[in-house]
Amino acid sequence: MTISIVTGVGGFIGSHIAETLLHQGHPVIGVDEFNDYYDPTFKRQNIASFQNHPDFKLVEADILSLDWSELLKEVEVVYHQAAQAGVRASWGTGFRSYTERNINATQVMLEAAKNASSLKRFVFASTSSVYGNAETFPTSEAICPQPVSPYGITKLAAERLCLLYFQNFGVPVAGLRYFTVYGPRQRPDMAFHKFFKAVLNDEAIDIYGDGQQTRDFTFISDAVAANLAAAVAPDAPGEVFNVGGGSRVVLTEIIDTMEEIVGQPIKRNYGEAARGDARHTSADVSKANRILGYQPQVKLKEGLSREWEWIQSLPMYRS
Repeated sequence: MTISIVTGVGGFIGSHIAETLLHQGHPVIGVDEFNDYYDPTFKRQNIASFQNHPDFKLVEADILSLDWSELLKEVEVVYHQAAQAGVRASWGTGFRSYTERNINATQVMLEAAKNASSLKRFVFASTSSVYGNAETFPTSEAICPQPVSPYGITKLAAERLCLLYFQNFGVPVAGLRYFTVYGPRQRPDMAFHKFFKAVLNDEAIDIYGDGQQTRDFTFISDAVAANLAAAVAPDAPGEVFNVGGGSRVVLTEIIDTMEEIVGQPIKRNYGEAARGDARHTSADVSKANRILGYQPQVKLKEGLSREWEWIQSLPMYRS
């Protein structure tokens, strides 16, 4: 039985990690401030299935306001999933929330973690956005990060902070660079969620650019598996790992697949390419496979079908 903390527990990935740990018999302390970056109703819904579990404790607060030295007593694993997400919203006046929630919050936790005697692993959620417009595909962790968005800059800074605390204080950090995670509970500002919602409302979907951009998509259960593996793999501390779905797909082809799943044509509005969006992403997951035993299991069409089923079940989308 391992006591874990999951930050961002009301979020997409954090809620799935917490739920999986509880199913495995492990106590979980969940931390989330339920801010309004997107409708907190979704986050409350995400934890509804386990909020009253006897081994679950919810701490509803801003990370920067908490006594982490006290919280980390007896905790063996931290899954730090909380972040200010979103590439497009990271420009302009909103940038301060990215530095506070992605960099400052991580530093406060690491500072406490260096003195946490029971801590065995600090798993940090990073992102493929640190690569920007990578020069080679699939992209390995050896490629120099070149973020093209303020969001990517803050996540890379937090990732580097984690490695500094490993090198200087022995904090057992492992970083996971997620490549476009999707599936049930996906944030409402993410593409697949928006596309399926548009289908429900018989609206056109908005496509940024020409639709020929490619992404490596990772189903949520594969992202969870990577986290659990990073928490126990002996050689994970001090390393960062790509977490991808195993295939690079053109956006327009994905929409064609979605049309098959929903059984109707999807209307499309093409607009200008978004600032800060990488043109292509593709994960080389060989390092994660070698050290974590990571192997993505869920193919894109199956994963999209599961997300479509979930979208249709949401109370807020039922007419």
